[in-house]
Amino acid sequence: QLSCLVKMVTLHGIPKDLDSYPKDLLLFLSPSDYAATGSCRQYFANVGKANLDVLQRESSQRKQLLLEALACLKISSTQVNKETAEILGHLVCDLGGEYIRSSGGNLLKQLSQCESFLPDQEEAIRSVISSGNTTFGPPVAWSAFTLNELSGLIPVFDHSILQKVPK
Repeated sequence: QLSCLVKMVTLHGIPKDLDSYPKDLLLFLSPSDYAATGSCRQYFANVGKANLDVLQRESSQRKQLLLEALACLKISSTQVNKETAEILGHLVCDLGGEYIRSSGGNLLKQLSQCESFLPDQEEAIRSVISSGNTTFGPPVAWSAFTLNELSGLIPVFDHSILQKVPK
């Protein structure tokens, strides 16, 4: 339906008020299509707010979106800072374990909103959390507020992490 809607919306060119359309619609446009109304950075900030699960997890379309986002944001290494993580939004859900490890705690807020993880990502999240080198600190110092902030990641935590969290 969204793919069809994009065809209807763009029939006479890209509308100037594209940002007022549903974010999920942008998943079916390319950054070059969007360029007439804004920057690729703005495009990916909007895509990051879209429901990525409209596209299949391992689909070529989703992989291409991530590659284009990394290129647009000039991310040449596997390290992503907090500001870039905020722009990527839900796109961080597709970053591999090497990005999660290299970025430390910078991706945790966005990762906690992901629907599911691949085994490599789960391992990397546990590694980052166990290190304690995040803004949340080590699990022994967590509060109810911290657990609430990381609630989407709790299913990934193993026994070694959970036993350190204060009752």
